[in-house]
Amino acid sequence: MSEISPSILHCAGLTMANAVRALLAGGVIAHPTESVWGLACDPHNPDAVARLLRLKNRPLEKGLILVSGDVNHFSGLLHNLSGDQRARIDATWPGPVTWLVPHFDQVPAWVSGVHHSVALRHTNHGFTAALSRAFGGPIVSTSANPTGCQPARYKYQVLRYFGDELDFVGGGNTGGRSAPSEIRDASSGRIVRAG
Repeated sequence: MSEISPSILHCAGLTMANAVRALLAGGVIAHPTESVWGLACDPHNPDAVARLLRLKNRPLEKGLILVSGDVNHFSGLLHNLSGDQRARIDATWPGPVTWLVPHFDQVPAWVSGVHHSVALRHTNHGFTAALSRAFGGPIVSTSANPTGCQPARYKYQVLRYFGDELDFVGGGNTGGRSAPSEIRDASSGRIVRAG
């Protein structure tokens, strides 16, 4: 196995540090996910979420997905699930499946929208997983495109859509999947959106 050069590791570290710094400052960033590029921000910062929604022209009522590379970041939201529900989720994580779970008012309305559930994904995308761990919690992640436009699969498409309106754009390539993440309902197991 060949060694990774110190200069590449240094660049990767700077990229991660810049992304985390932007999130902590209330910024909106673009990052690769399993299949498409996503827009991300701090879910606990209402101004950051409002800005992300404005950039996408997405209504607040629809809600957003929380993504993390550490399933423990979701422990407070998962502990009320039945053993069968948790087993269904664990069988697909980490990976490109997003689960709708009851939030019992544990997440702000600017994340859940008008729903009694919140969308969670334990990602296995290297950069996005590391980003959430470095940030210290889940991040909002939604496809990097204005509503009604095709999701960006490449960095140049993100830049075409948003130009210099973002605080950071980077993190390598997507995971190469051809479809956005599948969405399932944890209560019923029903597929809400096919992947």
